[in-house]
Amino acid sequence: MFNKGYYITAELKVKESVDINIAFQHLKKLCDETLKEPGCSIFTLHQCINDKSRFLLWERFDSEEDFKFHFVQPHTLEYLKHDLTEVVQYFASDVA
Repeated sequence: MFNKGYYITAELKVKESVDINIAFQHLKKLCDETLKEPGCSIFTLHQCINDKSRFLLWERFDSEEDFKFHFVQPHTLEYLKHDLTEVVQYFASDVA
């Protein structure tokens, strides 16, 4: 069903001073742009039903190097400079 790779599940929380709708729009743009990166095949955003300020990012990269490459891309740097969310926790995994 899923191919081996470098999977990330990241839980994000919108910072208290940030409008959730603005954070959501920026996250959607980040997802759209990240999916264009070589080595990325999954980058989906999920919003918590019970707490709209919490999101999950489900990501799949071909390798850890591709994941690290993601953080030097202009669209990722643009997202990060807005300081909209914080990472609550994240997990790196692979298909068992």
